[in-house]
Amino acid sequence: GATVPPHKPLPRPWVDLHQAKKMAAPARLGLKVRCFSTSVVNPVNKLVMPPIQVYGVEGRYATALYSAASKQKKLDQVEQELQKINSLMKDAKFSGLIVNPHIKRSIKQKAVNDVLTKQKVSPIMINFMNVLAENGRLRQTPDVAGAFSKIMSAHRGEVLCSVTTAQPLDEAGLTDLKAALNGFLKKSETLKLETKTDPSILGGMIVSIGDKYADMSTKTKIQKLSKLINEAI
Repeated sequence: GATVPPHKPLPRPWVDLHQAKKMAAPARLGLKVRCFSTSVVNPVNKLVMPPIQVYGVEGRYATALYSAASKQKKLDQVEQELQKINSLMKDAKFSGLIVNPHIKRSIKQKAVNDVLTKQKVSPIMINFMNVLAENGRLRQTPDVAGAFSKIMSAHRGEVLCSVTTAQPLDEAGLTDLKAALNGFLKKSETLKLETKTDPSILGGMIVSIGDKYADMSTKTKIQKLSKLINEAI
């Protein structure tokens, strides 16, 4: 009889995706995310690692998106589009559809595609949101956006700093604070300051900069003093 010609090998991303469907949920999730980041441009390209590691499921998606956007040199565009999508998620009607567990993923995916097409976002962003939809992770879009924002801040050399005071700082106090905090930074780094108020700390401040943390609040000082007094009795 006639010989059957050998089949051509399947493209690598398809093989990866096909194999992933046979695996357990965590493995499938990780592989789909990696497949997104490596196949958007070139399947043989390796993952482009971000300047900082962000943990959790949202960190894995944000890392994959950073890698794909970096290869296409569209980091800034993708960051803006993700922020826009995150804002759209706050719409009651749209978010209601996303979080409703009774609506099929395929319907959610179509709804997201229609909205993003109308917003004229890039193909890379549409592909990424499709991956979120396929994996049932659309409701985690805000978390992914937050993780991606942290990565982009590090990419720009920004150092995130959070300062909590009992009362809002005046202009003079804010200027002095920025001057003091800038002393911790390298020449290539810039300060990205977030100020919060929490009357419960009574006075002083709580500072978090990079991986450093200092609690100089009046509340903590009183608690330490009370502990010393109690131990002395």
